Amino acid sequence: MTDFSKTRAAFHLPDGVIYLDGNSLGPLPVAAGERLTRMLTQEWGDQLIRGWNTAGWYVQPRKVGDRVARLIGAAPGTVVMGDTLSIKVYQALSAALDFVPERRVVLSDSGNFPSDLYIAQGLLASLGCGYELKVVKPEEVEAAIDDKVAVTLITEVDYRTGRLHDMKRLTAKAHAAGAITVWDLAHSAGALAVNVTEADADFAIGCTYKYLNGGPGAPAFIYVAPRHAERARPSLSGWMGHEAPFAFDLDYRPAPGIERMRVGTPPVIALTVLDAALDVWEGVDLKDIRARSIALSERFIAGVEAACPVLELGSPRNPAERGSQVSFRHPHAYAVMQALIARGVIGDFRAPDSMRFGFTPLYLGEADVDKAVAVLAEVIDKRLWDTPDYHRKASVT
Repeated sequence: MTDFSKTRAAFHLPDGVIYLDGNSLGPLPVAAGERLTRMLTQEWGDQLIRGWNTAGWYVQPRKVGDRVARLIGAAPGTVVMGDTLSIKVYQALSAALDFVPERRVVLSDSGNFPSDLYIAQGLLASLGCGYELKVVKPEEVEAAIDDKVAVTLITEVDYRTGRLHDMKRLTAKAHAAGAITVWDLAHSAGALAVNVTEADADFAIGCTYKYLNGGPGAPAFIYVAPRHAERARPSLSGWMGHEAPFAFDLDYRPAPGIERMRVGTPPVIALTVLDAALDVWEGVDLKDIRARSIALSERFIAGVEAACPVLELGSPRNPAERGSQVSFRHPHAYAVMQALIARGVIGDFRAPDSMRFGFTPLYLGEADVDKAVAVLAEVIDKRLWDTPDYHRKASVT
């Protein structure tokens, strides 16, 4: 049984703050600062360029990738770290399209994170040749999978509502239709008991600054199913993905397996912080995480609906159909959220009218949920949100 009091102590949580935004940016792990200081002084400082070998910087993407692999149900040697999620989407989608050259349709849904759609639009435009991005409503994805679809590009958990796709069922449907699957796990890695192996996913990508607590701009990951690892073509054929980078050949040859999905120089400082953050997961059972996140979110929904009937639930009612976040709608959601943040309850806003609240059992408990409900009720009942300052939107919402 996971000891959540132990995991809570592993984070720096400001006094007086209830943090319900780990689905957007996880809090600082206490150990990260010490680990980073050691890296800066003892590795970069003392070892200088020798650190690529003596401190293991060069192999970080695979070593850290193996730690992430455990959290998404992947085998060792099938996940590699580096670059941003957008780049990993590009890599996975382009490699997937190569497997079905006779087809031209990429299927996604309107609940996908817009950046994934932007990457797909840019890639398909550059390919020309009649490629099409077909975007349907989330609940229409399964019916839209047919023998014209080359690749499904789906985010497992809807970033706005928390709606959860059934990865195993949709993957089976795609494979039966001859399509390849790319799954974005940005809002599910570290929140759900994800198992890409059991689901038979072809490719998966995700970020590590949300539920994995790797810090702002933490590197992304890419998973390639072992059956595809030796034939996946890395369209971004970077130096670190070469079979022999330090031979300095003028022609590209892909490295074996997942290593070919490396692109540029790994972000050593960021990977060091992420590695420290992943220590928190040692001894944590993802099934316990899932059960507790459901309990916390159910408690929150019940409390909010009893205290704030003016708010409309924007997430699926059935906890089995949502991830680890809950959305409520309000015509002035942005202002309400600013009033909450000013009173120490931090969630976030997504246009046009959603307030998002993330439930991360590593550091949240029932008392946090109850206090958040009480503060939200006060903000709504007394219209504390209705001031000019709370309506003035910042650059990042």
